Amino acid sequence: MIKLDLAKELNSNAYPGRGIIIGKCACGKYAVTAYFIMGRSENSRNRVFVEDGKGIRTQAFDPSKLTDPHLIIYAPVRVLGNKLIVTNGDQTDTIYELMDKQFTFEQSLRTREFEDDAPNYTPRISGILRFEENGFNYAMSIIKSANGNPDSCQRYTFSYSNPVAGEGHFIHTYMGDGNPLPSFEGEPKLVEIKGNIDEFTEMLWNNLNEDNKVSLFVRYVNLETGESETRIVNKNR
Repeated sequence: MIKLDLAKELNSNAYPGRGIIIGKCACGKYAVTAYFIMGRSENSRNRVFVEDGKGIRTQAFDPSKLTDPHLIIYAPVRVLGNKLIVTNGDQTDTIYELMDKQFTFEQSLRTREFEDDAPNYTPRISGILRFEENGFNYAMSIIKSANGNPDSCQRYTFSYSNPVAGEGHFIHTYMGDGNPLPSFEGEPKLVEIKGNIDEFTEMLWNNLNEDNKVSLFVRYVNLETGESETRIVNKNR
C-alpha cells in the first residue's frame, strides 16, 4: 500500500465528513490519534468539542440555534482502562459499555448499524487503541450500507499490531461532497505521521476545508509513561 501524504489527502477533498487517524509518531515515543468533524448545515456547524473527563464530547456552540441533537451531539472519545475509544457517533458509548462487560470491539459494533440519515446513510467509523506494557495496538471499523442500499448493512474491521513509527491509518465517512454523500470505500488509508503534537494539529487543521471544518481533537500518548497531551481546535470560539 502506498503511504499517502495526509496534508494532500485532506486539502484535496472538500468534504471527507468526519475522520479518524491513528498511528505512531515518527520518533516512536507516542501513540497518536485524531478526530475531526465537518458540517454543511447550520446545525452541523453549530458545534464545538469540549473536554469531558478523560475524553471529549460535542456540544452546541449556540444552544438557541440547535434544531436537532440527533446524530450531532455525542461523546467521540472515551477511555476505558487501558483502552482509548474514538468514534463518529454515540457508538462510543456502545463500545465502552459492552467492552466493560467483556465484549470485544467487533462484537460491540455488531449491535449497531449505519446512521439513519437517509439518503446518505452515513457510515459509523470507530477506532480503539489498546495500551500494553510493551507498546500498543489499534483497530478501526466502518459500518456502512451496501452502496446506499439500507437493506444491507456491511461491517469491516481492520487490526494493526506493533505499529510502525511514522505511520498511521486514516478513515473518514465520505469519499467527497455530493448528494447523496458517497460513503468511504476500501480499507483505511496508510498515511505518514510526523511532527510533535502542535505541528501535527496545525497541519491537520490548516488542510481541512475552511468552509466545512468545525472541530479537531488530537491526542499524543507517551508509550513509556502513559501520560497524554491533548489539543482541541474549534472554528466556533
